[in-house]
Amino acid sequence: MPRIAGVDIPAQKRVDIALRYIYGVGPTRALEILKKAEIDPATRANKLTEEEVSRIAGIIENDFIVEGQLRRQIAQNISRLREIRCYRGLRHMKGLPVRGQRTRTNARTRKGPKKTVAGKKGVKEMHRG
Repeated sequence: MPRIAGVDIPAQKRVDIALRYIYGVGPTRALEILKKAEIDPATRANKLTEEEVSRIAGIIENDFIVEGQLRRQIAQNISRLREIRCYRGLRHMKGLPVRGQRTRTNARTRKGPKKTVAGKKGVKEMHRG
């Protein structure tokens, strides 16, 4: 298993797919990295030479923020929003959707499992006649 940016990438997969196992590297960025390194995306990860692996690692290290550093940066950005108590920060604090999605229905990923609230019972008034 080749190790790039502190992550073991799967050896049997194509390099463009294997690079996506690194946090912060998606489909577009993986192809961009391989283009800069002049490596064919169809190559299997276990077929890479040590020189090619080091070239990929160098490009990722110099040009992109990935893994722990990226997670820290995202956490800092969220904590800044919370500290200044802006709308997005408040939504993060309350555990609600941040990007304007509806919450009347759906939003279960952010809100968690349903908390049933007792509603009005449909009690009919008795008429005296």
